Amino acid sequence: MFPTDYSIAIAELARAAEDLGFESLWVPEHTHIPANRRTPWPGGAELPRHYWHTFDPFIALSVAAAVTSQLRLGIGVCLVIERDPITLAKEVATLDLVSNGRFLFGVGGGWNLEEMANHGTDPSRRWALLRERVLAMKAIWTQEEAEYHGHLVNFDRIWQWPKPVQQPHPPIIVGGNGPHTLRRVIEYGDEWMPIAGRSGPAIEDRIADLRRMALEAGRGDIPVSVFAAPPDPRAVERLEATGVSRCIFMLPSAGADEVLPLVERYAQMSRAFV
Repeated sequence: MFPTDYSIAIAELARAAEDLGFESLWVPEHTHIPANRRTPWPGGAELPRHYWHTFDPFIALSVAAAVTSQLRLGIGVCLVIERDPITLAKEVATLDLVSNGRFLFGVGGGWNLEEMANHGTDPSRRWALLRERVLAMKAIWTQEEAEYHGHLVNFDRIWQWPKPVQQPHPPIIVGGNGPHTLRRVIEYGDEWMPIAGRSGPAIEDRIADLRRMALEAGRGDIPVSVFAAPPDPRAVERLEATGVSRCIFMLPSAGADEVLPLVERYAQMSRAFV
């Protein structure tokens, strides 16, 4: 859900999700939406207003962590290309620590070219920047004296704590459906998170490609989560049969009276698959 100033409180939603047995709660990221945006929204014609009302994901998930004990906490996705990697590495590690190892780090390159440009990011170089920032953060999380020297990210030896609870770091879940996404998953990701309903090859074919590429790279099975999965038992059955390990359902940015009945309905449906 996009948590906003007009939707159900994130603490109330997190408690309900945990009480009803959900594995994880996911929030997105947009720092802002440029008023003169020209980039088309991949989801349709009109961009919903919750895109520019959504909360900072790390603060929202910190609130969720404080009122739960088992629920995993995911960003789907963090716009790494709009964040300083040293600061972001500390935010990720801190949230993983205060949640006792419950953080799921979804990452992506984003779609809104004007938004990323406002952060000083050249849209044509965002994928190279995403790669280097992720690799730099891995170094920070796993090394006592970390350094990274790339074309776009460059720093000498640094000390930074805390380190993440999850070892070697929280799972890096690469979002997207693009032609080169699977290559990114293999190089620096731990899981893949496509968006349901987006154009491209069938998910069964992409999962088969992912398994082949993982085998060729000497890697084991790579989990797949489907973002915005249809909350329908038959659709979930089909996704499960293709090898999908997690379905993430969307909730509207609305009040508790509208959201909580949906959470209960999705929970009832999900129990058949646990």
